[in-house]
Amino acid sequence: MPSIRRVARAGQTTEILEEHPYVGGEAPTRPSVTVSYAQTLDGRVATATGESKWISCPDSLRFAHEMRADNDAVLVGAGTVCKDDPRLTVRHVPGRSPLRVVVDSTLRTPPDAAVLADGAAPGTVLAVTDRAPAKRRERALSLGATVLRLPSDAYGRVDLAALLGELVAIGIGSVMVEGGATLITGFFRTGLVDRVAVCVAPKILGDGIEAIGDLGIRDLSQSLTLADVAVEPYGVDLILSGRVVYPDGVPDRG
Repeated sequence: MPSIRRVARAGQTTEILEEHPYVGGEAPTRPSVTVSYAQTLDGRVATATGESKWISCPDSLRFAHEMRADNDAVLVGAGTVCKDDPRLTVRHVPGRSPLRVVVDSTLRTPPDAAVLADGAAPGTVLAVTDRAPAKRRERALSLGATVLRLPSDAYGRVDLAALLGELVAIGIGSVMVEGGATLITGFFRTGLVDRVAVCVAPKILGDGIEAIGDLGIRDLSQSLTLADVAVEPYGVDLILSGRVVYPDGVPDRG
């Protein structure tokens, strides 16, 4: 059953139709998932050396914080935490900070990371696999974080469908995935993305890191497409958003 999500900006409210994954009218089997990131005109989310601050303009940064405030949880990968050390809070707009979820198979997140330090740990979930050493799990728990031990996927990483199942079980109804590229690719590869909101900045890098990796698509007819597309200017950037349509319908999530 769809719901209306409202994002306010500069005195105006944008309404976004949000589809929740229901089965036969029953309770949702997982949260709705929106992937959001900033990229250059040539599709890069960072330079070849990994620099990404800041691709987008300040107006787009405020949009990202509006999105955080409007979702129950924000997800990032361990690589993003280790390299960028984001706080994953709502600061540039009024609103409530979401639950922070770090997908970290081996628990590389350092104890002094912003998502754990200075009292942040109780609002952070670390999603790990059996490859995470017990000492690291115990250390994170001692800081007040929640550690979820989850099954591994075929690549040895956290099973994302299992993670979403755990999140919906604790009342998380909407999730914003901010990156990095490996995590975003994993969500698309498993067919777990419902919506995208992509900031396109008027910059060109040439070489650099792509937002989405190989999805195994070799035929244009198998491309993922967007429906209900909206394009809005935010400063010098454009925000393109829409609902993801899979070529063969919603993938079988097991």
